[in-house]
Amino acid sequence: MPQNYTPEFKKKIVRLRLEEGRTIKSITTEYSISKETLRRWCNELKEECPTSPDTKTEYANMKERLKLKRENEELRKKILFLKKAAAFFAKEID
Repeated sequence: MPQNYTPEFKKKIVRLRLEEGRTIKSITTEYSISKETLRRWCNELKEECPTSPDTKTEYANMKERLKLKRENEELRKKILFLKKAAAFFAKEID
């Protein structure tokens, strides 16, 4: 049997997605709703819960920072590996 949700609850969930930039997975897991339900609500309520340009910019900046943090971490791992390899080969030369 399908569960009925209040319009206020639906708007709250859509705002989490559109304004705060939360992932679909995090919202569906936290609130026990299906991905399709969330997508449908977002499409239905986009006009009622518009995002401001500032929010979109903040979300884009947040995504870019996250991407750069991941890239930075990957580069740190590579540098650490290269340092260890250089030390290993330096020992072999002696």
